[in-house]
Amino acid sequence: MTPPPARRRRSAAGGTAPAHNLPRRGAVRRAQAITTYGVGSLIAVDHESFVVSGLDGADEHWSSDESPKIHERRLARILGVQHFRLPPASDEHSKDGLRVRRFPLMHSCPECDELRRHRDFNPPPGRSVCGTCEADLIPSRFVIACEAGHLDEFPYWHWVHRAAGRGAGTAGQCGGTLRLRTSGRSSSLRSILVSCSCGVPEVSMEGSFRRNALKDLGLRCRGTRPWLAGSVPAEHCDQTPRTLQRGSSAVWQPVLRSALSIPPWSDGRADPLAPYWGRLRELDSRADVEMCLKFLFGDECPVSVDEVMELLAAEQEEDATGDEEPTFDHHYRALRNKEYERLRSGNDERERSREEQFICESPLGDPTALDGTGVTGPMLVKKLREVRALKAFTRLAEPDSATEAAEAALSASPLNWLPAMEVRGEGVFLRLAEDRLHAWESIPAVAQRAARLRTAHRRMLERRAADPTQVRPSPASPRMVLLHTLAHVLINEWSLDAGYPAAALRERLYADEDMMGLLVYTATSDSAGSLGGLVAQGEPERLADTLRSAVRRASWCSADPLCVETEASGTGGTNLAACHACVMLPETSCEHNNILLDRALLVGTPEEPEVGYFSALLPH
Repeated sequence: MTPPPARRRRSAAGGTAPAHNLPRRGAVRRAQAITTYGVGSLIAVDHESFVVSGLDGADEHWSSDESPKIHERRLARILGVQHFRLPPASDEHSKDGLRVRRFPLMHSCPECDELRRHRDFNPPPGRSVCGTCEADLIPSRFVIACEAGHLDEFPYWHWVHRAAGRGAGTAGQCGGTLRLRTSGRSSSLRSILVSCSCGVPEVSMEGSFRRNALKDLGLRCRGTRPWLAGSVPAEHCDQTPRTLQRGSSAVWQPVLRSALSIPPWSDGRADPLAPYWGRLRELDSRADVEMCLKFLFGDECPVSVDEVMELLAAEQEEDATGDEEPTFDHHYRALRNKEYERLRSGNDERERSREEQFICESPLGDPTALDGTGVTGPMLVKKLREVRALKAFTRLAEPDSATEAAEAALSASPLNWLPAMEVRGEGVFLRLAEDRLHAWESIPAVAQRAARLRTAHRRMLERRAADPTQVRPSPASPRMVLLHTLAHVLINEWSLDAGYPAAALRERLYADEDMMGLLVYTATSDSAGSLGGLVAQGEPERLADTLRSAVRRASWCSADPLCVETEASGTGGTNLAACHACVMLPETSCEHNNILLDRALLVGTPEEPEVGYFSALLPH
């Protein structure tokens, strides 16, 4: 990582030095640049703290050598971009990497206890030490943020002078020097003490995390976005910020969207047309398309007119229909529906070219081996590619609860690309038996358990959202919770039986009125990637044995009877019979952050065994 352009060293001629002369501060994995340390997030490097810079002017340092373009037309269309870029991959020969800016600027010295902005300590160039004590400076442990995504320094001056009755507009006018020290009596906020040399009483940080703590000081959000260039003005914001620990997960949550590459987009033939799809979609006839292609490419068009017409027709099939204006959620559901259809129908390898990135075939084994298990239609996904894009990020609110208005943008100006990662691997797709599923969903006790999860989830989303009236509906239906929990127990079983680490597998759920399936696939492309081991688990005989073993294992938890009889568990009561000893997974493997799980819907409870969809597979 490198600091922003403003911190570049100057050459002897007075110009800007080459980017490779910028000082480097630590390293992160490429995938972390969209999942953990994406644009707008805070990253600790040694004893320093930085915010990852935005994408304004990113063409200067997201070079094609270090951050190549990748294409996934279906996802790019609903996100309103032309293509995606991999995060920069740096080594000793690279010219640049991820840009970062120092944040927070408020630091304290552990020797003299002074609390001031970093530059006011007069540190030597390239070092973060007190110019007087030569001790390593400590970045402020506290920052403030609002649900609109803005981020700012904690107002220490207002906090310590609040008893003096000084207004929000008089910050720093006492002329004193702030100091911060720890009493050492405990590890609580009460032991962190802030004082000012002007003589006001010393105060602790206790109470600074109250929801209205800053509102009581008369402070409003200043709309600052420190991850963007300094020339970008602050936004108007009427929200009240809240205090957060600098390392809190609430400071930054990514809004990720993903799509599988499926035909006719999965062989790469449409990639050269990425900048021109908007223009091609506006044309009315085949003749117009042919004329446009000839104008753009002359006689060397990489795609034939017939293929372009096929691609345009496939794109129109995913357009949401209806009287209402389609939202992003409508388009995203249409994207999932098309994936579900393709996973059901398959894509035979013998009929495809070597460039094909999606190979999905029926197993060769006897399908009757799955009779009576409640599962049907397994498909062996021998080759797949998933693109995960960083659309935006949120602060304080969970991405699922935030409206698009609460999502913070990655740049101040519109971009025609977004950061993304691509994963290549393999997987197993399966569906629930439709008749049995409908009969199970009609059981009142099943509907009641799902309703409890849906109510708890809705309550949590409303509590965390800036506007509770705009919260998206909870997806917690009986079949969704069933599929989600089934995916977790299968991943746990395959991690034991097939040798995959659970963190190397990932779920993808297809659950609504018309969909009742799940895909478990390799989430990494390294040694646990595409070697055929996971595909082999999808053969009917082996899958039937795996289901029975997984259900038997899920019927007992080391925390039982407390686990299976609990009325609510997890964050905000968004789980029922689920804990880390039975069905929870590494969060990288789960689409829903380990919530909306209920083991009882798989195996039943001692009092109500009929609520278990797979209860018939248990020994009696």
